[in-house]
Amino acid sequence: MLQSIRDNSQGIVAKIIVGLIAVTFALFGVESLVSLTSGSNAPATVNGVEISQQELYQGVQLQRRQMLSQMGENADPALLDENLISNMVLEGLIEQSVLVQSAENQELTFSDAMVDQLILSSAEFQQDGKFDRATFEAVLRNAGLTPLSYRSLIRKEKVTEQERIAYLLSAFTLPSEIKEIAQLDGQTRDIRYFSLSAEPVRASIVVSEDQIAEYYESNQSRFMTEEQVAIEYLLLDRDVLAEKLEVTDEEIESAYQQLVDTFQADEQRHAAHILIDISEDQNDAAAFAKIEKIAERVVSGESFEELARTESADPASAELGGDLGVNEKGVFSPEFEEALYALEKGEVSAPVRTEFGYHLIKLLDVVETEVPTFEQAQMGLRKDILSQKSEEEYVGALERLADISFSSGDLVEPAEALDLTIQKAGPFSRSGNEDDITSNPKVLAVAFDPELVKEGLNSTPVELDSGRSVVLRVSEHKLPREKTFDEVAEQITQLLIDQNVEAELNLQAEKVISQLKQGEALESLVPSDSISVEQGITRSQENLPQALRLAVFKMPKPVEGSSSYSAVDMLDGSKVIVALDAVETQEVQLQGDELRFMGMMLSNRKGQQDYQDHVNRLKEKAEIEKL
Repeated sequence: MLQSIRDNSQGIVAKIIVGLIAVTFALFGVESLVSLTSGSNAPATVNGVEISQQELYQGVQLQRRQMLSQMGENADPALLDENLISNMVLEGLIEQSVLVQSAENQELTFSDAMVDQLILSSAEFQQDGKFDRATFEAVLRNAGLTPLSYRSLIRKEKVTEQERIAYLLSAFTLPSEIKEIAQLDGQTRDIRYFSLSAEPVRASIVVSEDQIAEYYESNQSRFMTEEQVAIEYLLLDRDVLAEKLEVTDEEIESAYQQLVDTFQADEQRHAAHILIDISEDQNDAAAFAKIEKIAERVVSGESFEELARTESADPASAELGGDLGVNEKGVFSPEFEEALYALEKGEVSAPVRTEFGYHLIKLLDVVETEVPTFEQAQMGLRKDILSQKSEEEYVGALERLADISFSSGDLVEPAEALDLTIQKAGPFSRSGNEDDITSNPKVLAVAFDPELVKEGLNSTPVELDSGRSVVLRVSEHKLPREKTFDEVAEQITQLLIDQNVEAELNLQAEKVISQLKQGEALESLVPSDSISVEQGITRSQENLPQALRLAVFKMPKPVEGSSSYSAVDMLDGSKVIVALDAVETQEVQLQGDELRFMGMMLSNRKGQQDYQDHVNRLKEKAEIEKL
C-alpha cells in the first residue's frame, strides 16, 4: 500500500487531488472535510455526557509525565505502553464523570471564590511566599493545561471529594468490633503436620507413547508456535559517530576564551547559627528573651561554637558548632539570607526571626568562585565540544537516514550512503529476545506492524534512546502453526506426569484425612519423626511457608478434645496434611490512644470500602458508551 502511494504520488491525478484539497482548505477551512463525517468523535459518553478527545489527551500527557518522573532521570519513554495508558486514563475519566454527575444530582458545589482561594494558596504557584501569575501559567503550560481547564479540574475534584469524605466520616466501628478484630489478629494456633512428597510418586509413574499421542490428538490446538519475524536493521549510534570526529586546539582555545568572557563569579557564604525555636512549650516572647541572653553571652566573649552546641535547637548543625557549610544565595529563607549578606566576616547578627524561630547568625567566611585556568577547563571543554559536534552530526545523519530509507526498497543504499553495516536479528516473537534491539518495545511494535510485514518496506527511524536509532525491515515472517508431535512430546510427557502425581497425592491425602476423621491417631499413620509440631503460631510466623500458614488460619476451630484436618498444596508440588489441635484467643485490653487509633483505622477502611461500593453501583447503573 505504502509502495503504491510512493509510486503514484508524483502523478498528475495526485497533483489534481492535492490542488482540490488546498482550495477546499482555503475557502472553507479544515472543518469542511471534518464535517463530512457524521456523529461525535468523543472517546466515551456517560449518561449522554461526552468525554472529549482533548480531556483524554491531557489526561494521557499528565499520566505519562507522572510515570516518567517516578521512573527517575534515566527514564525511557519507550517502556511506556501508550494504549495501556490511554485505556487507564479513559477509565479514570469515565469514573470521574459518573462521580461528578452524582455530586451535581445532590447539589454539591465548590464556588469560584473557593477555587480562587485554593489556587492562590498553592505553594507550587508561589514565589517568595506570594502567588505569582507567571509561575502559575508556566506550571500549567508544562502540564498541558490552561487556567480554565485547570479550574475545571479543581472543581470536579473538590465536588467529588465532598461525597467521598462524607462516606469516610460516616463510617464507624463499635468497641465490640474493635475488640473482636484485635483478638482475631492476636489469635494463636497449635498444629501437627507432615508432608506427602511428590518425588517418590513422580519416580513411579510411567507414561506410555499411546497416552502421549492420544493427548496430542485431543489437544493439538493448544500447542501452537508464536508468530515470529526476522529483521535486518541499520543502527545509527552517536557515540560511534563521535569516534570519527576531532576537536582542534583552536576550538578549545576559542571555547575557553568565551568561558572567560562570560564568566560571572558567584559569591558564597560560610555561615553558622544558633536557633531558638518557637513551640507549644516556648512562645515567641520566651524564645526572643532566650536568644537575647545568648547574644549577650556572645558579646561578652563566650564561644559562639560552644553556645551553638549547648543551646541551639537545630540538632544537625549544633553538633558542628552551628556550622551550616558554604552556600550560595537562595538556600536560606529571605529573612535569614538578608541578615547573612549584611554581615562582615567574623561578625554576628542581631536576633533574626524566621518561620523556625529566632537565629543568631555568624559569617565565618566569604568564598568567591574564580574562573578556572585553561589547564583545569580544557578536558571539560573538549568533552563539551565533542558532544555538541557529535549531536549535530547525529541529527544530520538521522535526517539523511530517514530520507534515503524512505525512498529505498531495501537497506543497501542507506547503508552505503552512511557507511553503516546491515545487521540481522531473529526470528523472534512479540515478546522479543534478550538483546538490546529486539527487546525494545518500540522496535517490537514496528517489527510486527502489519503493513511493514506485508510490504517488506523500510521503517522510519526508531529511537532507542537519546543517542541511538535504528531503521529496520522485515526479512522473514512466520505465522503461528501447530507444533509437530516430536516438538511437544517431552512437554506432554511432563504434563501427564504432573497430572498423575497430583491425582495420586489427592487420593493419598483423602485417605489419610478420612482415617484421621474416623479416629485413627496421626502417629499411627506415619512415622513420628516425620511429624512436625508447632504450638502458638501467629499470623506473622516466619518459620512456616506462607501457603501453610494461610491455610492453617482458614481452618475451622476444632471441637473440644478433637482436631480439624486439611490438605495444603505446596509450591514444590507436595501436599501437607495438617491437624489443627487448638485455637487460643488472648484477652486483649486496648486503652486510650491504642483504642482510638485502631478504631480510626478500621472505620477508615470501612468508609473506603463503602465508598468504593457506591462508585461501583454508580458505574453499573450508568449508560456508558465507548468508541
